[in-house]
Amino acid sequence: MVEVERTLTLHHPLPEVVAYLADFSHAEEWDPGTVSCRPTRAGAPVAKGAEWHNVSTFRGRRTELRYRLVRLEAQRLTFVGRNRTATSTDDLAFREENGATLLTYRARIEFRGMARLASPFLRGEFERLGDGVARRMPAALNSHFGSGAGLPG
Repeated sequence: MVEVERTLTLHHPLPEVVAYLADFSHAEEWDPGTVSCRPTRAGAPVAKGAEWHNVSTFRGRRTELRYRLVRLEAQRLTFVGRNRTATSTDDLAFREENGATLLTYRARIEFRGMARLASPFLRGEFERLGDGVARRMPAALNSHFGSGAGLPG
């Protein structure tokens, strides 16, 4: 198992940040590994149990996972993605701080079968992905809402 954690300050109101990130199709904008992410049921509302088909690249290889929104709360989102060789969990915890949103982003991947043997060697790659998320997520939110939208001064 490999785990990565980043804490980000996002200069947008908490409810807007949670609503944006609850739609996992936005991962295309903030996750550097995501190539595409589409709801499995077009037009379905974002709600607990919603699913997305995610296509990512990792170390030059394409991988596909089916993600499910397993926790949808005012200050917490959890997505679990699965395929034949891995289970990936993205856990996002939010809190308001001085009008901004403080996000603790945790990503965990558990490999199955022979792929499990590679996990100790992949930590550096996942740390780089975590750094990429930390850079891209604030920019994605600024692009979506406007820089610092809805916050004082």
